[in-house]
Amino acid sequence: IQFKILRGHGDTVSSCHFCFEDTKILSCSHDGTVKLWDVEKGCPIQDFEEEHTAPISECNLTPDDRRVVTSSYDNTVKAWDMETGKTLWTAEHEGIVTSCNISCDGRYVVSGSDKENSIYVFDAVSATVAAYSQGHHKSTITRCCFDPDNQRVTSVSYDKTIKLWDMITRTTSITINEGHSNAISDCCFSSDGHYLCTASWDKSLKIWDIKTGEFWYHEAVSLNQGHEGSVSSCLFSQDASLVVSGGYDRTIAIWDADAGYKKLSLKGHWDWVTDVAISKNKNWILSASKDCTLRLWNIEEMDHIPSVIEMGKARSSNIAQCKECEEPFLRLQRSDSEMISKCVFCRLPSPVKNTLPLPPSASPNP
Repeated sequence: IQFKILRGHGDTVSSCHFCFEDTKILSCSHDGTVKLWDVEKGCPIQDFEEEHTAPISECNLTPDDRRVVTSSYDNTVKAWDMETGKTLWTAEHEGIVTSCNISCDGRYVVSGSDKENSIYVFDAVSATVAAYSQGHHKSTITRCCFDPDNQRVTSVSYDKTIKLWDMITRTTSITINEGHSNAISDCCFSSDGHYLCTASWDKSLKIWDIKTGEFWYHEAVSLNQGHEGSVSSCLFSQDASLVVSGGYDRTIAIWDADAGYKKLSLKGHWDWVTDVAISKNKNWILSASKDCTLRLWNIEEMDHIPSVIEMGKARSSNIAQCKECEEPFLRLQRSDSEMISKCVFCRLPSPVKNTLPLPPSASPNP
């Protein structure tokens, strides 16, 4: 695998994204700066700096690449104009801000604060608070994001829970309490909103079948044995055929999302991998690291690597079409020698719809 090392940050690179049709890269760092990089040249072409006074925890872009939102340990969320590099507004929080995200229609910004483990939703233009959920989790929120339909906010936490909060009813529509056995570090939706992926310190990832517009979910498909340590980040490819994950074992894993197995590991970072991204055409993987660098990996020829070919052959013999939903799935032989004809989702009993009460009132961190 060919790769480029992008050097320019002076501390941990905490978040990274492709933008401008995969020709540019946006990154932020604990050095308090945000950088825009040219993919072809591999160098920064614009700096957003001298605004945050503490490490930046995350950066995100509007779908039109015109605005950037950043969250920081200086208790603020800031919106920036991409063209001028100037701040448009600053929203103050009472505690450090661990995560931020922009809705797909560009109307709202959500952020997670460690003060009372709260979720804030801001108007993306005026920065006024549109919604607030106090005590949303029992411990620090590690990541929050909108679903593609802009109807729900998903958040994950050190408390090992996954919550989906409804923007219309202002209630928690789904709480998953036993999804992981350790802190959950990241979450992301597939582009159609049908699936949610979560990454955890328990060394696993899980893909949840989240029915859009409904208050229920199917049990998860687990992605195991991809990392030797805690998993820090995860992201679906645009067509949801791949999942990319980063870990504290300094590696990036590329997963076949349909068959549920690891296709390839990318090794080279000298410290924790903190975030990952994948280009729309699936030719490039981007990784950010505690080693102060980003790496750009060319995976265009990945499926021609002998080990990937062999793994694919071994798995393809077990891939079948579900008799009920007609989707492909990984078919495993059961102990009673009966071959399974339905995917894991269709084998589950029909779930019961339920709505959950408002998030609990604020309580001190455990």
